[in-house]
Amino acid sequence: MAQIILFNKPYGVLSQFRSEAGQLTLAAYLTIPDVYPAGRLDKDSEGLLLLTDDGQLQHHIAHPQHKAEKVYWVQVEGIPNEQALQQLRHGVELKDGMTRPARVRMIDEPIVWQRDPPIRYRAQIPTSWLEIAITEGRNRQVRRMTAAVDHPTLRLIRCQIGEWTLEGLQPGEWKVITIADTMPRQEQVKKHTEVKQRAGKSPRHRSRHHRGK
Repeated sequence: MAQIILFNKPYGVLSQFRSEAGQLTLAAYLTIPDVYPAGRLDKDSEGLLLLTDDGQLQHHIAHPQHKAEKVYWVQVEGIPNEQALQQLRHGVELKDGMTRPARVRMIDEPIVWQRDPPIRYRAQIPTSWLEIAITEGRNRQVRRMTAAVDHPTLRLIRCQIGEWTLEGLQPGEWKVITIADTMPRQEQVKKHTEVKQRAGKSPRHRSRHHRGK
């Protein structure tokens, strides 16, 4: 049986177990042995990080060729107009090439935990929230995409990877899902059973656009 761990990574935590001077890592939260991140989430980003004890499954989840969609709630500086949204949807030119088309829409501010430390507000400049879904995994891609259309990212929360979501997880909490190794490999990422979850209240982290789904 393979395991997938769904972890709500807090702001300021490195997506690794190896310690670095004065840096918080996954080791401060996760006590499950022999699991490894399937992909990464930047230190200054929050939200869903997947880990597994199965090397093939780790590759399947993390590799861009499998096109596992990653969904982010992104607080940006300013209020993007339709032209900026269309640029993000169709692809923007970055230093490492044009991005693939993305799903992008404006959303109401999601009901989530307070970030520690909070973002820096500037009274003269409003902020807004976008939901951005991509199938690539370039370094700091979402931040670079919003900067390319002149709306720098202030806060970034990954809320979903493929079928897995943050549902029921506060920052620093995790849950384990087991996957039967008797299934064909392509089906293993589709069928699972939750077996463990840390105690804690469920965060009300969905925006109004998600209610009722």
